[in-house]
This record gives sequence, C-alpha cells and structure tokens, in this order.
Amino acid sequence: MGLVAYADVKKKNKISRDPETIAMVERVGKRIAAAADKPEYRWEFTVIDDPKTVNAFCLPGGKIAVYTGILPLTKDDTGLAVVLGHEVSHALAHHGAERMSDQSLMTLPLTVLSEGRSEEAQLLIQQAFGIGVALPFGRKQESEADHIGLILMAKAGYDPREALGFWERMASEMGGKAPPAFLSDHPSDAKRIEKIREELPEALTYYKP
Repeated sequence: MGLVAYADVKKKNKISRDPETIAMVERVGKRIAAAADKPEYRWEFTVIDDPKTVNAFCLPGGKIAVYTGILPLTKDDTGLAVVLGHEVSHALAHHGAERMSDQSLMTLPLTVLSEGRSEEAQLLIQQAFGIGVALPFGRKQESEADHIGLILMAKAGYDPREALGFWERMASEMGGKAPPAFLSDHPSDAKRIEKIREELPEALTYYKP
C-alpha cells in the first residue's frame, strides 16, 4: 500500500524539475538513508513543487517526498537532514504499520483495500502514512521519530544541534495556526524543542564532523 500511495501522490501532484532542489534532496536523502543502513528499503526521493505545503513524508519501503513549501524553513542541507531524518525514522519504526493496525482503521472491510481502491481506501492509506491533511501520528510516535532522526542525521555527518534552529523556525512559522501534516498532533512547541535539547548529548556521540 505504501507503493500504491507513492504512485498516487506522484500522479496527482506537480513534480519539481528544478535540478538544484532535486540534487539537494537526493544528496541529503542518500546520506540519511546510508545512516539508516536499510538497503532493502530501496530508498527513492521525489520533490513536489508546492510552495504552499509545508510537509514531507516517508512511506514504508523508503519512498520519500518533500514539498518545496518546507524548504524555506530547512534553509540548507543540515536543516533538510532534520526533516528527512525525522521522516525516515517513521518508516524505520513502522509507524505507518502501527496506524494500519489501529482498531479504528481495521473496522473497514478487507475488500476496501483490494484492486480498484475506493476513495475510502485511498483516504485510509493517506491517514496511515501521513499524506495530505490528515494528522496521522501520535505524540509517542512523533517523539520517537524526533529521537531516531537526531541520531540518523548525526551518523550522516550533520550537526544535530541544528535541529533546534529548524524546529524554532517551524514554531515561528506556525504562529499559533493549526500544524501541517508534517507536525502531526505533536506541534513544534517549546516542549518538543526542550525534549530535543535533552536528547542532543546522545546524538552528538554519533556526530563526526
């Protein structure tokens, strides 16, 4: 279903053709993927040309998409590593699968997930994997992705201390507005930043400039 959702996203959205942006996402993504050490995931990176959408996601199997709307907040390779480290962590921790096993989602009949894929099935897939406007992940999953993401970016050679700056910019950008899908139901507030600050000493043990 992750592959199905990825194909649907690429079909329904404008894919960026900007070589500089594509090169940056692939460059950072490959370093994060190498740090994840899961070649069986067959990592793939897509940039969606949508400056109004502050979002990114990673589907099971290592299919990653970044919306151009988040790039002004990432600013550079290290900021992007924060985002990709976080999203890759959702895949590594099987958070999409956890959502799929949630009782509220399993109430749909199995035929909903069969060939042909009704609108209800597509919505289920999107909710499970964090695509669109759904807020798919809980606070525990978001915190886990933050933690693993810090370690991944450090292993990939990016300074995890820069994660603080990114989340501060995200918090400022939101300015009290409802968080985008990327933030799930754990908004980029002072508590999130505080927890990341507490986890930095561990992450820095993996950082080799």
